[in-house]
Amino acid sequence: QVHLVESGGGLVQAGDSLRLSCVGSGRTLYSWTMGWFRQAPGKEREFVAAIGRSIHNTLYTDSVKGRFTVSRDSAKNTVYLQMNSLKPEDTAVYYCAADINTEATIWEYEYDYWGQGTQVTVSS
Repeated sequence: QVHLVESGGGLVQAGDSLRLSCVGSGRTLYSWTMGWFRQAPGKEREFVAAIGRSIHNTLYTDSVKGRFTVSRDSAKNTVYLQMNSLKPEDTAVYYCAADINTEATIWEYEYDYWGQGTQVTVSS
């Protein structure tokens, strides 16, 4: 069983930065794909970013390209989401997810384990 815990969310102003962290326990996740998803009030959960086994294997949704960066520290079993130039439309609960496959994917159904989420609120 894999347990994922997100942290780093908060209330910030537009243009600010935040770094989300997701720590995994229960298994070593260095070969797993790790993804970030978000869900805004009244909306479906959507893909944000993912990183595969290789740190060069990353995917981003178009709305965050150039502003968000996903990375991982396998020694710490941790994945990060660096979010810069935040916008009010980035406001959502952000979820970390783990997929046993090594290739990054945008598809929610591929992910096997999910964290509880961390709230990110960006004021204008």
